[in-house]
Amino acid sequence: DVQLQAFGGGLVQTGGFLRLSCEASGFTFDDDAIGWFRQAPGKEREGVSCISSSDGYTYYADSVKGRFTISSDNAKNTVYLQMHSLKPEDTAVYYCAADVGPLRGSAQCRLHEVTASVDYDYWGQGTLVTVSS
Repeated sequence: DVQLQAFGGGLVQTGGFLRLSCEASGFTFDDDAIGWFRQAPGKEREGVSCISSSDGYTYYADSVKGRFTISSDNAKNTVYLQMHSLKPEDTAVYYCAADVGPLRGSAQCRLHEVTASVDYDYWGQGTLVTVSS
């Protein structure tokens, strides 16, 4: 069975740093897309970032561009989200998701540029990030 485990959340002060990890099992990274989403209380889910496991294509939401960095360690089937200069508005439950096709990973990531509703095949449980002011 495919499983995604997200962890690394916690409580941090404004301006702080956290690194989230998303470990995938049940499939091996090939030409897939791994995305990070977040959902704050009372708000809609937001696509934060995406990476293509084959060519490293990345997407970032405008709200995190320049502060967050997504990376993939294909040997470990793990995707990371480094979050710098955290703000209280980054407070949310963060989820990782994987899409294994039929779209190529980069094509899946590019969907985030045109629509807020991007479907993924598999979802992990969330990890809570709280940024105090």
